[in-house]
Amino acid sequence: MPVLSMFYGIVVYMYFYDNKQHHMPHFHVEYAEFSAVVSIADGEVLGGSLPSGKMKLVQAWLEIHRDAITADWGLTVQGIPPQRIRPLE
Repeated sequence: MPVLSMFYGIVVYMYFYDNKQHHMPHFHVEYAEFSAVVSIADGEVLGGSLPSGKMKLVQAWLEIHRDAITADWGLTVQGIPPQRIRPLE
C-alpha cells in the first residue's frame, strides 16, 4: 500500500492492482479512525467517510495534484510504485 502523501494527519495511498472493486481511478484516505475511497475524476466519496473539514482538505489537494494522482494511478494498476506527491501546505 504505497503512501502518496501525508498532511494534517491525513494519509493518502493507493493499492497495487486496485482497479477491480470500484471500477474507476481512485485513492484511499485515512484520518484517525476514519477511512474513505475517493474518485480521482470528481473527488466524490466512493466508500467510507471522513469528517467534512478533512474531506475539504483532501478535495483541495486533489484539485491541485490531479495530474500527478492520475499518473500514479496508471503506475499502481500496473504494479509499479507511484511517485510521492507534495502535501497540502
